[in-house]
Formats: sequence, C-alpha cells, structure tokens
Amino acid sequence: MQVEKLTAKEGEEISFKALWSASQDDKNASAAKSPSAKVTARIVRHLRGPKIIVFRKKTKKAYEKGSGHRQELTEIEVKDIQLS
Repeated sequence: MQVEKLTAKEGEEISFKALWSASQDDKNASAAKSPSAKVTARIVRHLRGPKIIVFRKKTKKAYEKGSGHRQELTEIEVKDIQLS
C-alpha cells in the first residue's frame, strides 16, 4: 500500500490508529464503532509517484505555462490489524 511520505526509515515497524475498519459480518462498520482499532505496518521503501503535468494556455494570447509535480510516497506492508 502506498501512503504519503512518512519520516520513518525503511524496514522499521510503525503503528497507527485505523481511520476506518469493517468486517464481513458488519457491512456498515466504521471508526466510530471501533475507535481503538490499531494497525501495525512495516515500511518497505520510499519512492516518488508518477509525474503529473499541468499546462495552462490562453487562446489568442501569448500565454503558456507548464509545470510538473511528483508526490513523495512511502510503500508500507500491513502486518497486523488489532480490533479492541
């Protein structure tokens, strides 16, 4: 799974609260029903996402502007999800 860049190093274990959780039994489960859901994950690698090109042009004018952006990402591997 890829998320926005985290400050932890590759190979480190991290844990955080789950924003949303569901099970096969309860189709409408959410974070409000299980506020203490905890996720443990391992950081696999840091990478950059695909380049997004933005180009603006005004017709009949001599205005052209282009820019690009690459998002810094972190790839994580979810190890465990604890519902309590």
